[in-house]
Amino acid sequence: MSEKHFVVQGATCQCKFSVEPKTDKLKVKTHSKHYANDKDAGDKLIATDKEIGQTLEKNTFGKCKMQPNGSGDYLPCQATIIKWNDFYEKVTLSNQGKILLEDSKATCPIGGPDCITVKDHGQTSEVSKQNVENSKAEILNEILPGVDFANLDEAALMIEKKD
Repeated sequence: MSEKHFVVQGATCQCKFSVEPKTDKLKVKTHSKHYANDKDAGDKLIATDKEIGQTLEKNTFGKCKMQPNGSGDYLPCQATIIKWNDFYEKVTLSNQGKILLEDSKATCPIGGPDCITVKDHGQTSEVSKQNVENSKAEILNEILPGVDFANLDEAALMIEKKD
């Protein structure tokens, strides 16, 4: 099995029935405890299959192909998630939810099963002091030639010192 990323707050979702390929961002509303790839635990709440209902920022993907209005146009989407599929089964978080993965899909009552997909999982890489310490000097020099990692201090790495 290939490595899959966990979905976090701010992940971009898209519906296959959107007239224009519009996206919306996922909001985690079911807990405030579990974070991924977020050293300060402030932004990247882990999304679970309990993110049901209107759990997107705008709750719309534009006009919906499944709702023609009879005059050649379509009614606006009112995104409501009723179920998630293809989540990570091996871990249950404190909200009793299973972690969503980048290939998880959601069901909308109008679009049907698996009509909403995750376009971007929402995680971003953060370099920490530990990352630099665990990396081989030769590799770091290939990635960033001219930087002397042996003599960098924490301020240069933009690492907050914890007292």
